[in-house]
Amino acid sequence: MRFDIVTLFPAIFDGYLTQSLLEKAIAKGLVEIHRHNLRDWAADTPHRKVDDRPFGGGPGMLLQVDVTVPCVEDIERMAQTPARKILLTPQGKRFDQRMAEDLATSDRVMLLCGRYEGFDQRVVDLLEPEEVSVGDFVLNGGEVAAMTIIDGVVRLLPGVLGDENSHVDDSFSRGNRLLEFPQYTRPRDFRGHGVPDVLLGGNHEAIAAWRAEQSRIRTKQRRSDLFDEEE
Repeated sequence: MRFDIVTLFPAIFDGYLTQSLLEKAIAKGLVEIHRHNLRDWAADTPHRKVDDRPFGGGPGMLLQVDVTVPCVEDIERMAQTPARKILLTPQGKRFDQRMAEDLATSDRVMLLCGRYEGFDQRVVDLLEPEEVSVGDFVLNGGEVAAMTIIDGVVRLLPGVLGDENSHVDDSFSRGNRLLEFPQYTRPRDFRGHGVPDVLLGGNHEAIAAWRAEQSRIRTKQRRSDLFDEEE
C-alpha cells in the first residue's frame, strides 16, 4: 500500500516513520510512505509562498488553490495506481474503525495536510477529495491527523501484525463493534487485585462467554451509543 502525504512540514514525520510496527512494515515492503513538500510547487521566490489572506477579510491565512491543485495532480502521476484523496479538516467525516478498514482495502491513499485556516474552497471543488476529521477539535495542522490515519490503517494490512487475527476483536473492529473486554496477564494477584477465575480454568467456551458479557457491560457503561450503531 502506498501513502502520499502533502505537507508543509515533512520533517514532522521523521521519527514516526522509524518506529515500531510501521518501520517494520516499510522494511518488509508492505507499505510505502512518500512525503511531498507543498512549497516545492510554489513560485520560485525567496519565501516559496503557499498561502494568502482570505477574500472578504478574517483572521489567518489560506493555502492557495494555484499551488495545491498542481501539486496534487503531479503527485497523482507519480504512480500508475489512482490515489484515494483524503483532505484532513475538522469539518470532515469522523475517522473511525470502519473507515480504517475501508481505507485498508485501497492500494494508494493521498493525505492532504492543512495548515493555518485550511485550504481555499476551490481545492475541494476541483479535486473532490474525501474530507476527514479525527475528532471534534482543532489541531495546528493535519500532520498528526495523517499519522493517526496511517497508524489505524497500516496495522490492518496483511503481514503487519504478528498475529493476523489480533486486531479482529479490538474495540470498534469488525469482530466486535463494541468496546473490548478487559484483559489480564501475570502476576495473578497484585495488591489484592486478582485475575477472574474464569480466565484461569481453561474452559474456552466459558472464557468466550465471559468476554462477550464484559464487552457489553463495558460498552453500556462507557459508550452506550454504540448499541444504537449495532442496530
